Amino acid sequence: MSDIADQERRIAELRRSRGEEHPDTLGAMLDLAELLWKEGRLRPARMLEEQVVAARLRLFGDAHPDTLKAMGKLATTIGVQGDLATARAIQARILELAPEVWGEDGRDRWRALNNLAGTVAAEGDLLAARELLEHAIVAMTRLWGEEDGDTLAAMGNLASVLWQIGEYDEAYWLQQQVVDTRRRAFGESDPATRAAVAGLEAMQREAGV
Repeated sequence: MSDIADQERRIAELRRSRGEEHPDTLGAMLDLAELLWKEGRLRPARMLEEQVVAARLRLFGDAHPDTLKAMGKLATTIGVQGDLATARAIQARILELAPEVWGEDGRDRWRALNNLAGTVAAEGDLLAARELLEHAIVAMTRLWGEEDGDTLAAMGNLASVLWQIGEYDEAYWLQQQVVDTRRRAFGESDPATRAAVAGLEAMQREAGV
């Protein structure tokens, strides 16, 4: 709680010294939203994110990296709150603007696609999610290689989607590939490696292996 209180005081000082819509003030508001998020306080976090998005739209328009960053955080919060349709619409807009803002090969562009695929999958549109993820993985592998963290994240998401579709063999093989590659590239103790191992073990339990 002290971290949140400290951040609230910092924002109050920035508002007095630099103004409500100064970039430093808005950035500090997003930092506070993240602290609230970690405590599960999604409603106040969402309110802050909405304020930042509105301010950055006024200041920069939507085709700006700072605006898209705030929109992405807001979409995540909205999705976790259960409004997947609104989250999907925001993420689709981010993806539409991404090539202009970050370039065709920009890392954030492909992260945006991965995020959209996650929301599409959560809505139950698994075939569309699969198509998005396969497209992302091809591009990410070409740009950064198969041992890149973002590539592996998309591969893990695809494995989950394939499992839900019922393509168990392909899903298990892909998840095993993610585990092996993460162990080799990042080590056994890396949090993402441990998460990948947990995903593989969950598949094994469900399959009765």
